Amino acid sequence: MTDTFPDRLSTDPDSPHYNEELLGRDIGIRFEGKEKTNVEEYCISEGWIKVAAGSAKDRFGKQLTIKLKGKVEPYFRSAS
Repeated sequence: MTDTFPDRLSTDPDSPHYNEELLGRDIGIRFEGKEKTNVEEYCISEGWIKVAAGSAKDRFGKQLTIKLKGKVEPYFRSAS
């Protein structure tokens, strides 16, 4: 596997941007220069992340998220 990140990645298995193999490599996200540990999805080219909005759930039982805009920097936390 390469050490390049896709433009968009999601932790939701129902998303078309989900990649189990890549998520298994312990990815970290820096957003606006700060480490974020609760990122559900990101897009590098559009410059946004989706994070959990408290403990609220939608009618299907999935976590509600909010979109934050800024500089997104994914990285591998540990050497593979």
